[in-house]
Amino acid sequence: MNAPTASQLTTSELLRAFATISAATISTMMRSHFQILRHAMVGPVTLTPGLKAVGTAVTLRFLPKREDVISGFGEEQTEKRSALWASIMAVEEGNILVIDAHGNMQTGCLGEMLMTGVHARGGRGVVVDGCLRDLPEARKLGLPLFARGSTPCNASFFEMYPWDFNQPIGCGNVLVFPGDLIVADDDGVVVVPIKIAPELVELCNTKEDREIFERQRIRETGDVAKYHPMNAEARVEYEHWLRERESR
Repeated sequence: MNAPTASQLTTSELLRAFATISAATISTMMRSHFQILRHAMVGPVTLTPGLKAVGTAVTLRFLPKREDVISGFGEEQTEKRSALWASIMAVEEGNILVIDAHGNMQTGCLGEMLMTGVHARGGRGVVVDGCLRDLPEARKLGLPLFARGSTPCNASFFEMYPWDFNQPIGCGNVLVFPGDLIVADDDGVVVVPIKIAPELVELCNTKEDREIFERQRIRETGDVAKYHPMNAEARVEYEHWLRERESR
């Protein structure tokens, strides 16, 4: 039986395929092939170096808090009825919780307890255009975490409040729809529209194969001018290298 083509892959198979592709390679192909320029988030960076997140987005939107609507400091029961709790309960295997917090640096959008819930429900990571708290304990979960930073401010949403979930949001200056593919590694976070993901897999795999050859030859010769990008002579070598590899 023939292996499925990229266009026939299920969402789970797509996630496995993107697990081996870097955010940098995705970014290059998003720009050069699809002309999608606004795909890489500005702000969220890894708080768990070495851990990569690949999944589909469950979105949550924070808005500035106003005291005539949400008042006082004893908010825990109010919080439990908020969109934050609802968004966590919406997380399923293969999802990433993506939070628009408007870059706010004082609100602890999630603490370790709620991140434990994301992890237990099969979440693949958390991406926040804002801050997380309880970072020392949260890092022990093994859950990939991407945010602008951490804060000791408690989970009572110091300046912001979670208003709605699974709606389109802006996170790190990028539009994110529920179900978009998220790939996040030490280079940053990229957003992939699910409709282009199958074609993008094929393009990225071709590019990364080419870079394996380029990297190998540059290590051997130091000839960056010849091999990156490849000139005509190097391309002939590359085609021979591919044929040899396929024949093994």
